[in-house]
Amino acid sequence: MRRIISRTPVRISFFGGGTDYPAYYSRHPGAILGTTIDKYTYVSLNTLSDFFEYKLRISYSKIELVKALEEIQHPSIRGCLSHQGVFPPIDVHISSDLPAKTGLGSSSSFTVGFLNALYAMRGKKISKQRLAEEACHVEQKVIGENVGSQDQFHAAFGGMNIMEFGVSHVKVRPVIISEAKKRIFQEHLYVFYTGITRFANDVVKEQIEKTKSLDNDSYLRRMYDMVFEAEDIFSNAPEQEMMPLIGKLLDESWDLKKRLSSKISSPLIDQLYQAAMSCGAYGGKLCGAGSGGFLALLVPLQARSSVRNALKDLLEVQFGFESEGTTIIYMKE
Repeated sequence: MRRIISRTPVRISFFGGGTDYPAYYSRHPGAILGTTIDKYTYVSLNTLSDFFEYKLRISYSKIELVKALEEIQHPSIRGCLSHQGVFPPIDVHISSDLPAKTGLGSSSSFTVGFLNALYAMRGKKISKQRLAEEACHVEQKVIGENVGSQDQFHAAFGGMNIMEFGVSHVKVRPVIISEAKKRIFQEHLYVFYTGITRFANDVVKEQIEKTKSLDNDSYLRRMYDMVFEAEDIFSNAPEQEMMPLIGKLLDESWDLKKRLSSKISSPLIDQLYQAAMSCGAYGGKLCGAGSGGFLALLVPLQARSSVRNALKDLLEVQFGFESEGTTIIYMKE
């Protein structure tokens, strides 16, 4: 019996969201700036003996006991096994530090972690680039979901990165930022859970349709440029000027993001955001596709008490940045 456990981070994306969809970067360059955080999706695989009537046991919010690939209800597991052309007798257990469907890329975190664990179970180690590319293929082509291409690369690589998307490539490189500035950034970043879950696949349909019809191009071009403006601020701005400048840029980016689709925000989300801004926040955004999930805010230290009080009905997430990406944390024969 072999047991494998993979650990894969979720992410917070700051700039460029929307330019990572193939409907856009097949025509124009796309780019993303974001970071992974120390909240994880765990995938545990155990080989099953021949004594069980079923060939695959899957445990998440439900339990599946299946004998054939086509019986699998979990789309990513079915897609990954179909893509790899394997159907090993395994017990799959999925657990997460944070809820799914909340805008932190947990679905892609799982897909990357599951693929990583499958390869490890077969005694193989592949590159982070290939893991991310295979996860994109599974989610976009095999399953046919309306997802972008950033979450898979965040999950695979880890760290604070810039990703550049083109027709034939995705390039990942770290943001050049000092450790002191990174600490300042983390100290100013606050994340609150709105309590609203949603299916990103549903939220982004209108956005993708408007992207295909070119209606969003002017917004997305500006959001693309912001990635490199933010990079310059992180690398070159004085420490005391960095957060106000990034916050102002993030506020502009959130305003543009809301124009991509009518489903990205809501009166409640707008009210929460304005409450934080009125208390002194520099800027912020909903994480992920929008419509719910986690609200990320850049808050000066002198305003943190008032912002927390204004959002006291929301749960605050305690987190740190991480830089490992998907890893195999346990392996035993």
